[in-house]
Amino acid sequence: MKFSIGIPAYKASFLRECIDSILGQTEQDFELIIVNDASPQNIEEIVLGYNSPKIRYYKNDKNFGALNVVDNWNKCLSYATGEYFILMGDDDKMCPDYLEEFSKLITKFPACNIYHCRTLVINESSEPQWLTEPRPEFESVYDSVLERMKANRIFFISDYVYRTETLNRNGGFFKLPLAWASDDISAYIGAMENGIAHTNKPVFMYRQSRQTISTSGSVDLKMNAIMEEHQWLMKFTERNPENPTDQILLKNIKKELRKFIQKKKIRTIYTSPESLFSSAPKWFGLRKKYNLKIDELLYAFLLSFREKRKYKYEQ
Repeated sequence: MKFSIGIPAYKASFLRECIDSILGQTEQDFELIIVNDASPQNIEEIVLGYNSPKIRYYKNDKNFGALNVVDNWNKCLSYATGEYFILMGDDDKMCPDYLEEFSKLITKFPACNIYHCRTLVINESSEPQWLTEPRPEFESVYDSVLERMKANRIFFISDYVYRTETLNRNGGFFKLPLAWASDDISAYIGAMENGIAHTNKPVFMYRQSRQTISTSGSVDLKMNAIMEEHQWLMKFTERNPENPTDQILLKNIKKELRKFIQKKKIRTIYTSPESLFSSAPKWFGLRKKYNLKIDELLYAFLLSFREKRKYKYEQ
């Protein structure tokens, strides 16, 4: 088997679209693994409505939930028999030539352990909204980390294809609360040895929805995840690459690191649904825990106030 595609399923709204897009691939050398995370929605009814030998269906006894969603990612991975693994969101879609395009990329860059494609972002009606940025056909992990820190990279877990053996060897997907930056770090780990190959053909469709974890979840858990991400990146900067270009990139990563992390913290606070006035005492009390300066908190509150006023005006 060449490809294993896993769907950690909880939401039923767009699941049929997701499954249909996978079964309709021009490249048919794949298995589809669906793991129902003890969802109260009609996941089982939808899956059992398909009569396809490619589908392998499992149901968890207990719900991992949004906090531990990466555990369900790794549950999907544990069932994989394919040489390469793709983790699909239950509301996202593949273009018909997704697997075909990645097969070409794998043939061209056989040494890589991870591959990536450009993404078309769609809305809840599957209407195209915008495209993610183009990338070079090949880059090192140092390029990938630095460009992400400089906000030149937008990516999602499902626009990556991983070598299954590499994922398993590294303990599966990197676990953080709410999977907050788990896709980032998992990609970095995959690209650590042999870099990452990319196609600029947009063959993955990511759905922007009010149901996604990135638009919900505890602010405190997200802040804790950012702190853990910071620890991982700090350890990453202790590496000593042999390549002179990577050495320069690593120096730049070290310079960007604190600013990158502080920006993530500030954005997490100001985009929080919590009331600005009721949450202010909490954040001032937690500023040492999250290594936040008073002026950074004030800036976050100012941005929060501006965003809420903008939203009210637009309504």
